[in-house]
Amino acid sequence: MVQRDIYMRHIIRWKNKPVIKVITGVRRCGKSYLMRMTVETLRREGIADEAFIYLNLELFDNQHLLVAKELYDHIKSNTPKTGKVYVFIDEVQNCVGWEKVTASLLAEERFDIYLTGSNASMLSGDLATNIAGRYIEIKVYPLSFSEYIDFSEQLTDREMVKDDLFNEYLRYGGFPGLFTVIDDDEAKRQYLSSLRDTVVLRDTIARHDVRDVDLLERVMAYSFDNIAQTFSSATVVKYLKSMNISPSPPTVASYLNALIDAMILGKASRYDIKGKKIMQRMEKYFVCDLGIRHTEIGYRDNDIGQILENVVFNELLIRGYEVFVGKEGSREVDFIAMKAEERIYIQVTYLLATEEVIDREYRTLLAVGDAYPKLVLSMDRVPIGPREGVRHQYLPDFLLNGR
Repeated sequence: MVQRDIYMRHIIRWKNKPVIKVITGVRRCGKSYLMRMTVETLRREGIADEAFIYLNLELFDNQHLLVAKELYDHIKSNTPKTGKVYVFIDEVQNCVGWEKVTASLLAEERFDIYLTGSNASMLSGDLATNIAGRYIEIKVYPLSFSEYIDFSEQLTDREMVKDDLFNEYLRYGGFPGLFTVIDDDEAKRQYLSSLRDTVVLRDTIARHDVRDVDLLERVMAYSFDNIAQTFSSATVVKYLKSMNISPSPPTVASYLNALIDAMILGKASRYDIKGKKIMQRMEKYFVCDLGIRHTEIGYRDNDIGQILENVVFNELLIRGYEVFVGKEGSREVDFIAMKAEERIYIQVTYLLATEEVIDREYRTLLAVGDAYPKLVLSMDRVPIGPREGVRHQYLPDFLLNGR
């Protein structure tokens, strides 16, 4: 197994702690893989096989466990009489009342519990009342560029330079399953198309009881076409009306939220830098993985600026930042990345081709009047010198920081 250390360190850090470990992420991003890696890690520590209970609630054989009482009884009947028990449940949200089951097991103090789930709302609202304050969420994403290189080096016989791998990553994204079909472009497109259909059907249409599937598809296509652009549900409604489609604004807003809940889309709210507050309208949306986007609308070279911005957004999430779009007067900072006391301001552009472009990108960051790090990322291999503390970096090198 290829190690995904950024997540494994986090999971193992909570081993045997009295909290439920909940691994969330879009379908097929590698949650089950991480769960199996956790089991293997614990086995290497000498934990006996009988101490593990592993259930996949997507398997037909386990359909009878989708009711809380059945799930609880099954776990209890397979629990050894003595010793610590490690419970792993894949796609736990399929069981109605799962949170009551896991809360009860946690209260017994013998169980160390690990769960996976494929929707963002499973830990919000009334659903998680029974485990509030007793869980830790580990958010998992498709492969970062650094991980993509690791998978390529360890799972294939290819010898490719970094820049070629980066171009491949921009085109096909980072779903780990791609490495089962890595040398066949058509198979990769078919895999991504099938994945896209599965995520939309299972995690959006079925879970949110979507009535107008055609409208959902159009909202998704608009969102994919406008990644890294500022828009709102009202913007989408106006666009659809230009095509003689007249949806209600609440319906469009609910469909955008459903795509976010299925973790297909991510959202960056705008942040007023001077006022130090989050603004409630005109967010930017990004796709969880570029391969899904290009399956929907195709790969277009003239979208390179949006594509690069999307890659940086996802990378910042993987590193554990909260990500916002900065508003400083009339200027917009592409990203403000925040984590505890840390903050980074980032501008992303394809090429710093002219002095005018250089001045524009640097001037935006120089207008921010604090001492936090400020960075311009581009595909220019020759570094542009720092200006008043604003640094430039070749974008793929930024993605490989800490590798």
